[in-house]
Amino acid sequence: MRDNILRLENLQVHFPLKGGLFDRVLGRSAGAVRAVDGIDLNVEPGETVALVGESGSGKTTVGRVITKLVQPTGGKLLFDGEDMTSVRGSSALRPYRHRVQMIFQDAYQALNPRHTVFDIVAEPLRSLRLVKDNQLSERVREALSAAGLNPPDEYVARFPHELSGGQRQRVVIAGALAVKPELIVADEPVSMLDVSIRAQILQVLVDLRQQQNMALLFITHDLPVAWLIADRIAVLYLGRVVEIGSADEITFNPKHPYTVALRNATPQIGVSENRGELPALQGEVPSAARIPTGCRFHPRCPLAFSRCRDEDPPAVEVEPRHLSACWLAK
Repeated sequence: MRDNILRLENLQVHFPLKGGLFDRVLGRSAGAVRAVDGIDLNVEPGETVALVGESGSGKTTVGRVITKLVQPTGGKLLFDGEDMTSVRGSSALRPYRHRVQMIFQDAYQALNPRHTVFDIVAEPLRSLRLVKDNQLSERVREALSAAGLNPPDEYVARFPHELSGGQRQRVVIAGALAVKPELIVADEPVSMLDVSIRAQILQVLVDLRQQQNMALLFITHDLPVAWLIADRIAVLYLGRVVEIGSADEITFNPKHPYTVALRNATPQIGVSENRGELPALQGEVPSAARIPTGCRFHPRCPLAFSRCRDEDPPAVEVEPRHLSACWLAK
């Protein structure tokens, strides 16, 4: 068995800011938005890893780097041991896109309203040249069935406006499944759905992972959802992983103040007496163009002390395979 299907090493994505007139005249930099600022992460074959954090934490940017929709400015992206960091161009990326697919958050935007369900699901098979025309029908129906749209013949001729929100999301999932990938990046795939439909879509993803031994990187702001679906959870804050461990450890035994605050914001998780005394999160995530010095969480942390303001804490192992980047972690 391979150790990792995916590995990120010190991954960085910095978007340069456009300066004003004086910046251009003086030839000085206007700075950069450090959306992803040094992430180390691995995903094993058949494993589900959840990326959790508030808006602005860098979750979606990480997913877009992995699916080669955004080019990193530093670090490495390794897939099945091969360095994919600098690989570009549709021809060069065709084998990679066969093995790595993405489920987008907004099914309304992801589906072409002028295409039938058949054409939408068949599109990646055609563009990647994976099957012959006489095999398309079978593969499309197989993918629709795997995504829970049964019987598939009832859906192939429909257009997106003829589907419910849950059905649209299943079509998006079917499009990703059609190429039989080894890794799927799911970016908030249930955040726009009703609660009852969310459970159905999550169950589809869980079943697919078990049936096909497919790895899943699940991006969400919702810690309860991450706990339900993931083997491990990585908590992101301002472009960094501040804590990572098993889903149970992160949810019920968090060591970083930010993770504790996220957990405390979800009353349906855990038992109240085990929650600790930290209050709810205050304020907003700072701009990624002006990341605080020291620990980037210290302006919002009720436990911060002088060292937190001056020094950036490294991630230390507090339990086997459970790391936390906090000076108080032990």
